[in-house]
Amino acid sequence: MAEVPQLILADEAETARVAAALAAVLRPGDIVALSGELGAGKTSLARGVMAALGWHGEVPSPTYTLVQSYDPPDVRVPVWHIDLYRLDSPDEADALGLFETDAALLIEWPERLGARLPAEALRLHIAGSGDARRRLTWEAPKAWEGRWPPVFPK
Repeated sequence: MAEVPQLILADEAETARVAAALAAVLRPGDIVALSGELGAGKTSLARGVMAALGWHGEVPSPTYTLVQSYDPPDVRVPVWHIDLYRLDSPDEADALGLFETDAALLIEWPERLGARLPAEALRLHIAGSGDARRRLTWEAPKAWEGRWPPVFPK
């Protein structure tokens, strides 16, 4: 059985480093699915991506707005930060027009989409919460080959 690829996110600095690596390879049209329990760090990772893309303002959790958009010139790549926690069914996502934009999508709670999550999405899962070390695992489809997992300088 193949070993599950993983990174240990020991602290906020490590989460920011991984977020910056993701931001460095993020392209318009990319889909990043961020899953994990409440408090696992999905929004923290998204905030790190936005900061690394050049956003200097607050990055609120889109729990109630569902979608928060960020556009150039404030960021290098247009991004929709999406939180699907409050959806009751995948059908409700249709009204959001998620797959009708050229923006990169950072989707929290992607499991709410069911089978509608595109196969080319980079699927990141964060396990752990609170002050504990977190474990980041992933499924990187062919569209992410050569871009994920990140390569960090020694």
